[in-house]
Amino acid sequence: MSETAAASNGDFVQSLARGLAVIRAFDAEHAELTLSDVARRADMTRAAARRFLLTLQTLGYVASDDRSFRLTPRVLELGFSYLSSLSLPEIVQPHLESLSREVGESVSAAVLDGTDIVYVARVPTRRIMSVRITIGTRFPAYATSMGRVLLAGLRPSDADAVLTASDLRPLTERTLAEPEVLREELAAVRAQGWALVDGELEPGLRSVAVPLHGRDGRVVAAVNVSTSATRDSVEHVRDAYLPALRAAAAAIDAELHLV
Repeated sequence: MSETAAASNGDFVQSLARGLAVIRAFDAEHAELTLSDVARRADMTRAAARRFLLTLQTLGYVASDDRSFRLTPRVLELGFSYLSSLSLPEIVQPHLESLSREVGESVSAAVLDGTDIVYVARVPTRRIMSVRITIGTRFPAYATSMGRVLLAGLRPSDADAVLTASDLRPLTERTLAEPEVLREELAAVRAQGWALVDGELEPGLRSVAVPLHGRDGRVVAAVNVSTSATRDSVEHVRDAYLPALRAAAAAIDAELHLV
């Protein structure tokens, strides 16, 4: 149910939604924000932002100094219940570690959340992006290899709905950001069972991804190998990393089918 629809039927608690918007105003690139920053990013008045920030500070989720606010580690409690009930990361992690040792590159797993992918497991070997990727990091699905695998795993009508809701824009000069072009790309990914993205999320970043499947055969997550264009050609990513990635995904699928 959309936020607008929920609000119209009386079941929507607007103050809770606005409090969560304040928390979401912070991210890896905006770890500390002024009151004005929070108000702008959460799309509310300064007075409202101040009330929510002070409430969150009282509850221990936000800390502040004279000018800025930042989240505290207590915010992790909000996601702990989900992560503790999710068997996927603990199943995936050993396989990612083995795969990373085999290919010598960073490997990750992610799930689809709305129009974004969310990282749920990762083994980094070196920093290859301008932003630091951690568990919980989000990127737009349309511009990532794991996102395209996850979108291709949806029914075409559902994938179209995600694309319609996405803020499609070129993140680099290589980004595919036109709906029809993306639909054709998703059809190709659906047919071949993997996605390779070359410099579309960030210049110089190459990654290849494959899906993970639950017991019922549905795509439940994706795993990828990511590398730098200065080290690996597109052909090497496809020919050397994809077979190892597929083998790891098959091993993970076998365990997921037992859950």
